[in-house]
Amino acid sequence: MPRYSIVVPFHDEEENVTELYDRLKAVMENTGELFELVFVDDGSRDRTFPLLREIAAVDSRVAVVRLGRNFGQTSALAAGFDHAQGEFVIAMDGDLQHDPADIPLFIEKMREGFDIVSGWRKRRIDNLWMRRLPSRCANWLMARLSGVSIHDFGTTFKAYRRDLIQSVPLYGEMHRFIPALASWHGAAICEVPITNVNREHGESHYGIGRTLRVFFDLITIRFLLRYMSRPLHFFGKVGLLSGFAGGVIGLWLAVIKLLRGTDMIAEHGPLIIFAAVLILAGVQLVALGLLGELQVRHYYEPARRAYSVAEVLRSAEDRPLRSP
Repeated sequence: MPRYSIVVPFHDEEENVTELYDRLKAVMENTGELFELVFVDDGSRDRTFPLLREIAAVDSRVAVVRLGRNFGQTSALAAGFDHAQGEFVIAMDGDLQHDPADIPLFIEKMREGFDIVSGWRKRRIDNLWMRRLPSRCANWLMARLSGVSIHDFGTTFKAYRRDLIQSVPLYGEMHRFIPALASWHGAAICEVPITNVNREHGESHYGIGRTLRVFFDLITIRFLLRYMSRPLHFFGKVGLLSGFAGGVIGLWLAVIKLLRGTDMIAEHGPLIIFAAVLILAGVQLVALGLLGELQVRHYYEPARRAYSVAEVLRSAEDRPLRSP
């Protein structure tokens, strides 16, 4: 049984596959630890999968997971985590922007007893306006909202205890926020500085549009961390406030009607409608909170997988394992 599993998702990275494998193999062999390399092909359209298949055919320490289509980086990582067998899992990108030579830093911290070791691109060299500035703002906001004091949530280069990472549901762009989600489980988290280099081959799959998706996931994370097991505490508070405000307005209008005999529809028609809407919204929000409470238990059940596996290659097997 390997002690360390290196999980790497690939999407159209034919120019980087072989070089990354060679560098990973050299680094891990120098550590003297038992290891495996779990390579995930996330629906590549180039020669990425054939190259991975060739590597798996000659190295029994390599497992290749090919997804049926391009599901995205988070789902590809989830597939790799599900198929990892090591006690510790180290995840990194497949574009050579993460230096395998930094892996011993993660191993050292995992030996010290940390549950998660996060990479920190302390000296970033990518575009200031498109990448560094938005990333800095998002990291600051995420640290404030989650209470996890790390500098770089965005990098994939992280190490995890396998039993911990497999208990964290991953979808959307959630792989960025694993430390925040794991903090809810009481995980011990630290970070190590890593080398940040420019991509040498291929084209980047990152764009400004991803920033918007990350922002929405950030809102989700904040809600999950505070109200994951008690949604009524959120919806109930807002609902009661709305209902109370509507009730006060309605009571005030009723008093005016009784004391003055005012034609309420003519003089306060819009206010009556506003009060009714507030009361109705309050009832709906409380009901929504109650429905959320009924669904909380599903969070603790095994999550539905956010990907489908076409085949898994392990050289120890006689033939590819196909997903049922």
